[in-house]
Amino acid sequence: MTPPDGIPSHPAVHAFVEAVNAHDPQALWAVLAKDATVIDVGTERDLHAWVERELLTSNARMEVVRESSDGLSVGARFHNDIWGDIDTAWEFSVSDGVIRRFVTGPG
Repeated sequence: MTPPDGIPSHPAVHAFVEAVNAHDPQALWAVLAKDATVIDVGTERDLHAWVERELLTSNARMEVVRESSDGLSVGARFHNDIWGDIDTAWEFSVSDGVIRRFVTGPG
């Protein structure tokens, strides 16, 4: 389904996308659990290095174009200075209001 106004319905996913688009490291780290993990194209990455490189220092932007009924899986048009424009898929695991794990790759 397409989220209204491109805003994800799940609060943690919404906060993640908003933080990425605002280039706001404090907001981004606040929505990620301290022990969160990231899987990028099938490989677990160092969370801090990946977030810094792929999201915070590369002018990343996400435009959510679809989401699952629970709001934890989204398809997004993604842009950063490293990869340019690509269609991506994101799956989030959330507990206690924070993202514990996210998986991303081409979508």
